[in-house]
Amino acid sequence: MDDNEIIGLYFDRSETAIVETDRKYGGYCYSIAYNILSDREDSEESVSDTYLAAWNNMPPRRPNILSTFLGKLTRYISLDRWKARTAYKRGGGAVPLSLEELEECLPGGENPEKAFVKKELLRCINSFLEVLPEMERKVFVRRYWYLDSTQDIAQRFGFSQSKVTAMLHRIRGKLRKRLEKEGLQ
Repeated sequence: MDDNEIIGLYFDRSETAIVETDRKYGGYCYSIAYNILSDREDSEESVSDTYLAAWNNMPPRRPNILSTFLGKLTRYISLDRWKARTAYKRGGGAVPLSLEELEECLPGGENPEKAFVKKELLRCINSFLEVLPEMERKVFVRRYWYLDSTQDIAQRFGFSQSKVTAMLHRIRGKLRKRLEKEGLQ
């Protein structure tokens, strides 16, 4: 079943929409959730919550790209679940490590212009990603959007883990320079 048909099922309020979404995108959503949560049960719950959020958002929203829409929902739901789960116990894991790596490039602190800065930061990062060579962009997105480990990225693209680590270090350096140039760091 294609994406427009699945979206149509949501608009028709047919429960088959959930079944078809799970059939086509269940593994994709689970992969995103598991990379963030590293727990089978929490990941399955996040995927279920993703389907509920999709049900509640369609209609009125009609996503242009269903996979991206579901991926974003899964990511935000999983990150919220991770934050709730680790609110009192801060430990190791892929999420804090990848966020810590990226943190060195991003401005911090609370201030009245936070919404404006966030919007400008998003615009700047998106334009930065547009000019990166395709492979660097893919590696960056796998690490900081999907929160894949450097080992998983190395296996996916046939690189050594040290090459991925060095590539990410160089990309973060370029991003830091770009943010400084834009006055966002």
